[in-house]
Amino acid sequence: MSNVTSMPSPHYAPQTSVEPAIAPNRTARIGEMLVERGVMTLDQVERVLDVQRTNGGRFGEIAIRLKFAANEHVQEALARQFGYATTLHVQNSKLSDAFIEAFNPVTPFAEAIRTLRSQLTLRWFDGTPAQSCLAVTSVDRGDGKSFITANLAASFSQLGERTLVIDADMRNATQHQIFGLANRLGLSGILSGRAGYDEIIPIQGLPNLSVLPSGPLPPNPQELLGRPEFAQFLNELTSRYDVILIDTPSAQQASDAQVVAQRARAAVIVGRKGVTRSKDIAQLAGIFGNSGIAILGATFNEY
Repeated sequence: MSNVTSMPSPHYAPQTSVEPAIAPNRTARIGEMLVERGVMTLDQVERVLDVQRTNGGRFGEIAIRLKFAANEHVQEALARQFGYATTLHVQNSKLSDAFIEAFNPVTPFAEAIRTLRSQLTLRWFDGTPAQSCLAVTSVDRGDGKSFITANLAASFSQLGERTLVIDADMRNATQHQIFGLANRLGLSGILSGRAGYDEIIPIQGLPNLSVLPSGPLPPNPQELLGRPEFAQFLNELTSRYDVILIDTPSAQQASDAQVVAQRARAAVIVGRKGVTRSKDIAQLAGIFGNSGIAILGATFNEY
């Protein structure tokens, strides 16, 4: 079971609250939604209602027991009924199975992601000017930073926030694989002057989410990310997006992470539960903090 636990920095006190951006559809019935999705027939809905009238119980539980619907179908309908934004169908999507948040919005992992989203909203994405970018980094490869970045971005987009994921890990690009995208010119193409904004790709099924893949590996990724053009590019993007999450290389792999985080002005550190040592996270946080980067906290995940 995947889980995320967040340890926010005590230096950033909560300032605002988070309210759902989508009004719950209280009048929608689960049966109607399952029929609309082609999961159940009207006759099956009537049979479930007959059982419900006779013996009581919840519609979804009865439908599952009668094998008219699978648990994931019922959970999706519940998510829609209570105003949770777009839920995707795995069988119709090019997205990676690792993209758990969009596929299973009622899992404990998804709830943990939403908790992390709320904490980041309170501490950084609160509407303050120049607080639209956040670097997501880790101590070492395999800690799950790209995985967390993708799911966190989906969570922000489901609140109605215009959300962009930038894959700045040019050495080990992952986001295009998670989102099922071609990795063409991407970020490296933009920073080298060979591409433009059309490299930013909207994600089908999540209307508020876009991704900028890393592009080809340049011979000098750190120098490319350190150019003034990158800072200027991020500044231009803040007028188009409410939330910009930047997936960086791991800190032990390259110093690119610090360069990117300085451009974003803030960072969250991802560690893998049972693997990443707390002292290594603390050391990384100290290095970033000494560079003027706001460390919003660390998050541990297991997957």
